[in-house]
Amino acid sequence: MTPSPPAANVSHDVCVVGGGLAGITTAVRLADAGIRVTLLERRSELGGATYSFDHGSLVVDTGQHVFLRCYERYRALLDRLGSTGMTQLQPRFSVPVLSPGRPPHVLARARGLPAPAHLLPALAGYSLLNARERVRAISAANALRTVDPDDPGNDRRSFGGWLADHGQGSRAVRRLWDLITVAALNQPAEHASLALAARVFRTGLLERADAGDIGRPLVPLSSLHGRPAHRLLTRLGVRVATGSRVERVQPDTVGFRVATGGAGGRAVRDELIADAVVLAVPHAAAARLVPAAASHDRDDWHRLGSAPIVNVHLRYDSAVTRLPFAAAVESPAQWIFDRTPASMADGQYLVVSISAADDTITVPAGRLAATYAAAVAGLFPAARSARLLEAFVTREPHATFRQAPGTRALRPGAATRLPGLVLAGAWTDTGWPDTMEGAVRSGHRAADVVLAHLVSPNRNLEGTR
Repeated sequence: MTPSPPAANVSHDVCVVGGGLAGITTAVRLADAGIRVTLLERRSELGGATYSFDHGSLVVDTGQHVFLRCYERYRALLDRLGSTGMTQLQPRFSVPVLSPGRPPHVLARARGLPAPAHLLPALAGYSLLNARERVRAISAANALRTVDPDDPGNDRRSFGGWLADHGQGSRAVRRLWDLITVAALNQPAEHASLALAARVFRTGLLERADAGDIGRPLVPLSSLHGRPAHRLLTRLGVRVATGSRVERVQPDTVGFRVATGGAGGRAVRDELIADAVVLAVPHAAAARLVPAAASHDRDDWHRLGSAPIVNVHLRYDSAVTRLPFAAAVESPAQWIFDRTPASMADGQYLVVSISAADDTITVPAGRLAATYAAAVAGLFPAARSARLLEAFVTREPHATFRQAPGTRALRPGAATRLPGLVLAGAWTDTGWPDTMEGAVRSGHRAADVVLAHLVSPNRNLEGTR
């Protein structure tokens, strides 16, 4: 992780509210700088949106999280947590793309070619598009390299409209562009910000040949993030208080008063005094906790909204695929992950991840299980003869903020109008989508602002992007 500059030559107390990736990153950076840190998390474990729970003999993740080689800050955090060995990173970008009734097509970058030529063979040979669509896709990819992700005008445009202007028909969007857009932005291209889409495609696929190589966890998310983070923070002297719900944050002559209650909303049981406070919580919680004097636009944060993700979990009595993961087109399934634990001697445990799940989030679990079991059988012939032992559904109604056109203007920076009160989280203005990388970057920026404030209390400085 980025080394922290020394703080002032006096001891300071900082309270970090929220134990997700943003809060963990902030707390580590501040502890490295010699700051006394208290981290408050309302859940019983750290990890935020990346946590796991027990379901019978399975340990189930709330969502299927992957990362890319270009997630440099996130990968540095894994190194610091000692978790890198619990992940697997592809030697080169390669995604099996499935479609009912067709053999799998592997969409992969070419070895030895620099960007963006590394994608030319993949696009030129993509069998799910016809020859004319492939040529137009190559042209659009080349044009996308010139779209500035930091241009406010691009954020106000939809990616779908831009694709249409660049010759991409509905089939090309479904079979190519939305493979990435829906997974990365939790929105289809027609409803996604062009600026955020440009960030995804330029940074992840078009500017560096190896940037889009896919990494995935080999262990449950709590084992990858939350528990290692708790151990590291404890070693660094951070006071970690789980099961602590923050009820209010108030400025005081000595800094800030942070009142906490039980996670179930019980009466206030404690009050902390801090020189600075970092709110590393979702935007709805931040809007509730930020005093009115701290932000003139907190009432606008609700306009970021939220977008859901649904996961359908299927456990079979025998293996139905050897693929660790695959994408699907022209199917209800979008991405399918093999999450069979090492302790499971027989059978296979698959998770179907459905992003941009507005039409799915309220569908009864039994209907979802039937729909997606049939979809998996349509993609993997072996699933037709395997016995489905169990099917269950997990839902994330507020998985990400809604990454639609115009959202950049609603995302606040780390600094607020109250010096020492700082924001963190993937929803803040990182310039990145709502991803693990964005969350970690926000934590670094929040730490930078806090350290600048503690050195010179009369100013709040934003960290560089």
